[in-house]
Amino acid sequence: MSEFIAFCKEKLAVDELLDGGYTIAGISEDLDGTMVRFLNPAVSPDGTELRLLNAEARKYVVAILFQIQESTNAAN
Repeated sequence: MSEFIAFCKEKLAVDELLDGGYTIAGISEDLDGTMVRFLNPAVSPDGTELRLLNAEARKYVVAILFQIQESTNAAN
């Protein structure tokens, strides 16, 4: 599978969770990739985790976090 297709699949999974009302609750990295924890108490009190293996998908999640931080700082 090409790197672009892998990126698209992982980006789609992230977008579906965010569009479903989930928020990013935590990120941890290890040698197997990046584990992103999503929370949506209305759907699942335990949340869900998604392992990102593609570097571009990991960058995408970090860019989302920066956007959230910027919008929070702008509101204050």
